[in-house]
Amino acid sequence: MAILSVNAGSSTLKFSVHPLQAGQVQPSVLTGNIQGLEPGGTPDLGWSFQGRAQRRTLAVTGDDPFHEALLSLSELLSAEADVPSLHAVAHRVVHGGRSFRASVLVSDEVMAKLSRLNSLAPLHQPHNLEGIRAFRKAFPQLPQVACFDTAFHASLPELEYAFALPQALAEQGVRRYGFHGLSYQYISDTLQQCTPQAQGRVLMAHLGNGASLCATLEGRSCATTMGFSALDGLMMGTRSGSLDAGVLLYLMERGWDHERLQNLLYRESGLLGVSGISADMRRLRADGSAAAQRAIDLFTHRVVRESGALTACLGGLDVLAFSGGIGEHDATLRAQVCARLGFLGVQLDEALNLQAVGEAVMAVHRPGSRVQVWVVPTDEGRVAAREAAQLMPF
Repeated sequence: MAILSVNAGSSTLKFSVHPLQAGQVQPSVLTGNIQGLEPGGTPDLGWSFQGRAQRRTLAVTGDDPFHEALLSLSELLSAEADVPSLHAVAHRVVHGGRSFRASVLVSDEVMAKLSRLNSLAPLHQPHNLEGIRAFRKAFPQLPQVACFDTAFHASLPELEYAFALPQALAEQGVRRYGFHGLSYQYISDTLQQCTPQAQGRVLMAHLGNGASLCATLEGRSCATTMGFSALDGLMMGTRSGSLDAGVLLYLMERGWDHERLQNLLYRESGLLGVSGISADMRRLRADGSAAAQRAIDLFTHRVVRESGALTACLGGLDVLAFSGGIGEHDATLRAQVCARLGFLGVQLDEALNLQAVGEAVMAVHRPGSRVQVWVVPTDEGRVAAREAAQLMPF
């Protein structure tokens, strides 16, 4: 048997198949993605299995390309003889709100509650839920499990999650939640298998198009940069990160409405907005212009600035871990962040840092460094599969 892990976006669907052995979730045996799921798009299915990468365009004949694409995925999984039969589908869902502090079997009631959180994560939540609806229709025989990015942060203390707002708003759920929890769960578990210091004061950096930091003690989240929504904290690919609320009041006074503000904060800011070039760090590195460098420098500064704040919450630092598309592959950024955190006792091994390219877990600190530095390629799909497996009878 196996668990199918999926992450549905606005026009793409990432998926991976994780076998179960003696009830334990194993690394994926098949991974892939479906592109072109936007209205009017042409779905394109790509996958990798047993060292073979393949891709094909899907013929869409009806008015529901998502459903037809999932039927093609079902046919693909059935056609690969060595892929174990599916036991459940695990869905990454960004926001669980106050109601969901752990993964849950999907029901109509669950879907109704999760839909009320769409405005808190407009880039992700509606598409996550649309993915669940599509899979319930295309795979009606399989249990669907919602796995939440907010759940890892359920251990946050009140001083960390509370806003300085009237209590009436707090009672309505206006508080900090934290995100990237599936990734942080994987990084934390991996570090604990690699070093006993992972039970101490750990700072994890999930740096990609979405970016955040998380501080843990004894493997439990105690501080994080993202808050009520996935906008807070670090500068990101197209998101602003932390912003003085007075800026929004200023723009509202000048006639900006909700939709325009939402587009600004979620889609037009971050690396893209500052550079005017791209949200992709790789493209900015290659560009070499002053505008590109300005965006890179600001991104790096925000990582260092927030790292200092979370380290203060921890009372020091034992382990620093990088993950995510930028964290795993951008050796220059890792070197710059570590250099500016040198006052904490961080000593990076430059040669090892250059060798770490996101393919394997690697320690990249020098012998004698007071703070261990690790690069940990994340695997949110495996964590979601594990969560689903724990809810399934065997």
